Amino acid sequence: MSSDIKVVKPLGILDSICGNQLRRDVGDLLESKQVNILVDCQEVEFMDSSGLSCLIMTLKNVRASGGNLALSKINGQVKLLLELTAMDNVFKVYDSIEDFNQSIFTLN
Repeated sequence: MSSDIKVVKPLGILDSICGNQLRRDVGDLLESKQVNILVDCQEVEFMDSSGLSCLIMTLKNVRASGGNLALSKINGQVKLLLELTAMDNVFKVYDSIEDFNQSIFTLN
């Protein structure tokens, strides 16, 4: 069941450079018809506004392709940034791939 989910794992600081790489990676997945994508943020130490902007653009692209994009394992700084920008109401955050998989399963 979870084979339909692809996981992308940004590392370090999620800024414009790392965010652009994330957009390219997700774009490649969308081109190959992979539309259920989980961004595992466990290794993200810090995210700035340009990284958040890249995440938002990535989410829009995934939704335009009929897909689902969610975040997992976010740290306190990323959570705070999402809350301060009200993006915590836009991005779904899961503890694990299994939780994301279950939500996809119940949507379909």
